[in-house]
Amino acid sequence: MITVNGALRPVDVDPRVTLADFLRERLRLTGTHLGCEHGVCGACTVLLDGEAVRSCLVFAVQADGHQVRTVEGMASGEAPSPLQAAFERRRAFQCGFCTPGFLATAEALLDSGRPLTRATLPDLLAGNICRCTGYAPIIDAILDVQEGIR
Repeated sequence: MITVNGALRPVDVDPRVTLADFLRERLRLTGTHLGCEHGVCGACTVLLDGEAVRSCLVFAVQADGHQVRTVEGMASGEAPSPLQAAFERRRAFQCGFCTPGFLATAEALLDSGRPLTRATLPDLLAGNICRCTGYAPIIDAILDVQEGIR
């Protein structure tokens, strides 16, 4: 059993099914995007026990007994999470394809408690690729949340 976004889910899948495919196809959580399917682009990033992981590189059976949180599980009911609200306020997306992966990565970074700065964030976000925003609004949104700006 995997806990996905707070709900316990059975993991009765072929051992070669990736976590990304399990989330998208079995659970219909299509916010987890598949880009490269090689762990390079970061679009499929989800939180596994609070750590950002590339769900295209993790088998669903490896998540058995663990907690997974996807972009769909970040909001509180209809209200976006502070990070989601900051991304919207800062227009930290254009096409939106990379956004769920950036949100998961940023959530893990913010939860880590480490100080995040304009100088360190580009390296910390290097595993997520965005072709549209130039990264500045993404960094601004993350720093807003860290600083408690609403």
